[in-house]
Amino acid sequence: MGGSCRFEISRRNFTLKRVFWSSRKHGDGVLALEILRGKNGLLCIADLMSGFMSSPQQSARVSPVIETGATETDDREVSNCVMLSSKSDDHSLGYAGAFMEGHETAPIVLVHGIFGFGSQKMGHLSYWGGAEKQDDRILAPDLGALSSIHDRACELFYYLKGGTVDYGAERSQKYGHSRFGHTYHQGHYPEWDSKHPVHLVGHSTGAQVIRLLQNMLADKCFPGHDSTSADWVLSVTSLSGALNGTTRVYYDGIRAEDGKSMKSFSLLQVLRVGVLLYEWLDIPFLKRYYDFGFDHYNLQWHKAGITGLLDTLFNRSGPFVHDNWVLPDLSIQSSVELNKKLRTFDKTFYFSYATKGTKRWFSLWTLPGSIFSTHPLLFIRSLQICLWRHPEDLPLPYEGYRDEDWQDNDGALNTISQLYPCLPCVHSNCELGADLNDLKDGRVLQPGI
Repeated sequence: MGGSCRFEISRRNFTLKRVFWSSRKHGDGVLALEILRGKNGLLCIADLMSGFMSSPQQSARVSPVIETGATETDDREVSNCVMLSSKSDDHSLGYAGAFMEGHETAPIVLVHGIFGFGSQKMGHLSYWGGAEKQDDRILAPDLGALSSIHDRACELFYYLKGGTVDYGAERSQKYGHSRFGHTYHQGHYPEWDSKHPVHLVGHSTGAQVIRLLQNMLADKCFPGHDSTSADWVLSVTSLSGALNGTTRVYYDGIRAEDGKSMKSFSLLQVLRVGVLLYEWLDIPFLKRYYDFGFDHYNLQWHKAGITGLLDTLFNRSGPFVHDNWVLPDLSIQSSVELNKKLRTFDKTFYFSYATKGTKRWFSLWTLPGSIFSTHPLLFIRSLQICLWRHPEDLPLPYEGYRDEDWQDNDGALNTISQLYPCLPCVHSNCELGADLNDLKDGRVLQPGI
C-alpha cells in the first residue's frame, strides 16, 4: 500500500472495496478491505502474506491511522501523521510512518476457524495454503476445532507464551471442565510482550478469537502474567471473519429463539454424537491427526467410563449441554453479547477482508452468483443463507434486524458479518475506493520518518 507495503489480491475475479472504520467511543480505527463480486468466495492467503514477505526495509513501515479527536485514552503521537480529507465521513485519514519501526520481524500468527487445524495436524496439510512455510516468523497454532472462542483464546496465549493452559477457575467451575489444559513446555514466542508484539490474523471464527485475546491481554486475565496489555498486538486482521455472527448456525440446528441451544433433530445433533464418541474412544493416532479440542472435559474412556459416556450422550454433562462450544458462539445473539465486551485499541491497526459470492437478480432476489464457478457444496450453503428468514413469531436477535441485510454471503458466512463489528453498535466507517492512488503526491510519509 502506498508503494511500499502492499496487500496484493491476484485473483482477477475479485474487485476490492476498502472501508475504514473506527469506534467513536474509543477513538480507534480499522481498515476493512471488502472483496466483492468474487466468483468463488475464496481468498488466497498467500496473496495476503505477500505484503509481509517483502524485505523488512521496504515492507510495512507505512500504516493507516484514523484521527477522531482527542480522548482521555488517546495518547498517540500525531505529529508524524499526514492528514487527508475523507470523502464520505467527517473523519480524516493519515499515515503513521513509524508504526513498524523496530518491529519489522514481528511474528505473524495465523488463527484458523471452525473445523480448522494447525501446522502439525491433518498429516501436515496446510490450512493456510502453505503460507506458514514461507517464513519462520509465520506461526500456525493448532487450537480446538470446536471449542469455544474463550477457550481458544486461552490456548492461543499459552501456545505463544508457554506454560499450562489456564481456562480460569470460575469459568471451569461454571462449565464443568478442568481448569488446566495442555502444557507448552516451550512457547513458540516466549519473549512476547509490548516490546516484542505480534500480528494476529484470524480466519472465520479465528477473527473473534484474536479480538478476544487482545481484550484479555488488556484486562490482564492470565494468572502470573501481570504485565500483559493490548500493546502486545501490533495488528489484527480478519479474513472472512465472523465478527457479527452468522445465520448459517440456525440452519444447522441452533435455535433462533436464544442462539445457544440445539434443536432436538438437526445436523448438529448428529455432529454432537459423533464428536462425543470420537473423544471417548481417544484413539491416539486419530487424536494426533485431528482434535476437536475437548480434552479439558475429560471425556476419554479411561476417565469418564461408560457412565460418563452415557451422561454426555443424554445431555447431562459435557460441552454441548453447557453451550461451551463454538457453534453457539457464532449465533447473532451471542455475537452481540460478545461485541458488547470487546474494545478496539488506539495503538493497534485493524484490517478485514470480506468475501461475497452472491448478487442481486432482477432487483428481486439475492442468489449465488454462478453455479459453474462455485463449488457445489458452497453453492448449496450459499443458497440456504440467501433464503434464510427469521421466524416471524420470535423476537428479533437485535433491534433493527432485517433479513435482506444478511442475504449476501460467501457460502459460509454472511458478508455483513465480515466487514467490521457493527452489532450492537455500528462503527463509523468510510469507503476508500478501489485503490489508493489518491494517496500519492507526497501524502504518504517516507520510510523511516
